[in-house]
Amino acid sequence: MAADTEKTPFDLLRDIERRSRANARGLPEQVEIQTTWAGIGFRVGDAHLVAPLGVVREILTFPVLTRVPGAKVWMKGIANVRGNLLPVTDLKGLLVGKSTPMRQSARVLVVNNGTVSAGLLVDEVFGLRHFLDEDFSDSAEAVPEFIRRFINGIYRQNQEIWGHVNLHALVESDEFMHVAA
Repeated sequence: MAADTEKTPFDLLRDIERRSRANARGLPEQVEIQTTWAGIGFRVGDAHLVAPLGVVREILTFPVLTRVPGAKVWMKGIANVRGNLLPVTDLKGLLVGKSTPMRQSARVLVVNNGTVSAGLLVDEVFGLRHFLDEDFSDSAEAVPEFIRRFINGIYRQNQEIWGHVNLHALVESDEFMHVAA
């Protein structure tokens, strides 16, 4: 103690600094930052697909529908969603010609591109999916042929192929717009 009383305040600060440096841990390891992309993952038949977050406005359980007379089979009907009329289309029925089984996992993706508002019935929704930018490929060869024309590319993640689908192009397509039987 007697030695501490003889030290100047500057000497005390220098001693504190020395002890701090001796006991200090190193800086945290610098980790390379990887950029990611996020979207809504869903399934149509055997195809795992992902759409950008801004495109899918809402995800609904199968709503009560009013059939549209004279419409193609894949046009399931019109739903009243909080006072707004929403046409609901069976995506598998439209693209494959087979109806989506009405299971508990089936959902309706609400898409609105500014001019067209539509509900797309899909087999299952996986929710928010994150992909590394480096896992993206422009190739669409790995996705089933029925959806290929609406695919911007694919993400490979854990042995799965996720088709990056352009839902705006799909709802603006002639095939989608012509619902009369």
